[in-house]
Amino acid sequence: MPKGYVIVTEAIKDQAGMDAYGRAAAPSMAEAGARVLAVDASPQVLEGQWHEGRTVLVEFPSVEAAQAWYESAAYAEAKVLRLAAADCNGVLLAGFEMPPRQG
Repeated sequence: MPKGYVIVTEAIKDQAGMDAYGRAAAPSMAEAGARVLAVDASPQVLEGQWHEGRTVLVEFPSVEAAQAWYESAAYAEAKVLRLAAADCNGVLLAGFEMPPRQG
């Protein structure tokens, strides 16, 4: 089962609100087995357009675990705080493992 990865871009409007979000989201993320892999306020754009603001990359044990966390009652209150404090875009990706090379 591939890991799940959530990528969120956040144009923060209210830093205190985002701080409150972080405190509120942490327990549900820990319960879901999430690991924050990267947080960057100024990611280097290699191609095309990218959203303004901070980019966050979070790893979950599986796509299903990430989806269940995002839709959970435990995360619902935190999500409201984030959406009030920042303009966000988010995607959920399935992890990929290269198949073994033959020969």
